Amino acid sequence: MKGLVFAMPIKMRILYHPKKGKLLNIANYIKDQNELSFNAVDIIPPAYSCDKERIVVLALSIKDEPADDLRLFCRELSKQRAQNVALIMDGKHSTAESIKSILKEAGTNVVDEVLFIKCGLFGKINDEEKAAVSEWIKKVVASLQ
Repeated sequence: MKGLVFAMPIKMRILYHPKKGKLLNIANYIKDQNELSFNAVDIIPPAYSCDKERIVVLALSIKDEPADDLRLFCRELSKQRAQNVALIMDGKHSTAESIKSILKEAGTNVVDEVLFIKCGLFGKINDEEKAAVSEWIKKVVASLQ
């Protein structure tokens, strides 16, 4: 079921860390479902820096502590670069709170609701996960309007 989640185009990017198949598949699923530009998905740190993005979705898999490059990237996500940031996490709730804290210190607005996923060994996303991602992104975008 393909179609726009939002009525009008929104400047959105989906960035993931580390390079895991499931994170990339989720990022591309969001991009495809919302007909975002071809370069809306990238790894952290991205090839092109964020600039005046309405929302940046970070898809992260963190075992214990965030890697230095991820922490540095989050510290640089100011309101000028990303007005809003939303998180998809494979990890602990405490780690998500730590990332949210870093982002808030940088000055961006952080969406309260974090989508927690399990990456596992395989990169496929099942129908249940697709439905959860779709519902979550609709809520996130609706909360910005």
